Amino acid sequence: MSPRIAIIDSNTLAAVGLRQLLQTVMPAMTVDTFTTFAEFQAAHPDRYFHYFTAMNIVLENRDFFTLHRHKTIVLTPLTTHEASLQAFHTLCTSQSEAPLVRSLLMLQQHAHGGGRNLPPMVQQPQNPLTRREVEVMSLVVQGCINKEIAHRLNISLATVVTHRKNIMEKLALKSVSALTIYAVVNGYVDINKI
Repeated sequence: MSPRIAIIDSNTLAAVGLRQLLQTVMPAMTVDTFTTFAEFQAAHPDRYFHYFTAMNIVLENRDFFTLHRHKTIVLTPLTTHEASLQAFHTLCTSQSEAPLVRSLLMLQQHAHGGGRNLPPMVQQPQNPLTRREVEVMSLVVQGCINKEIAHRLNISLATVVTHRKNIMEKLALKSVSALTIYAVVNGYVDINKI
């Protein structure tokens, strides 16, 4: 049975979007969403490894979340931390996709880099990429454009485009954000280089 994460947020669209991102960042985790604290309570909260919770729900149920603060990540639209939330990890949800993905990866690496603090999980399959594809992927997620990658690796522009296409097909990914998550989670790129 895979580890579980709970998202407690009355904004269904935000919860579904976050669930998608979390399943990409930590594919071995099962993510459940709840629209109310009562619904979450009925689902046996102790079985969840982390709670991603809307700020208003944390403030309304402060005793519970304070007791479980090591599991709680507060979803906040604010970039500055409200004084009443200083005891919690927070995630700003009002930022654009790239910084939000980076924030999730930073949280994941800080607490669970290399799988530490996570229960044992099923082994991931071997990397399907060639050495050169890994080099190209690393430069892509670091923000290099095709021409710059070609120059750095001393290959043609057409070869870079082919490698990028092959990487996305082999990994079944559709965006640079998803590729970034894959590269960081699997240790190919340090989050600080993005």
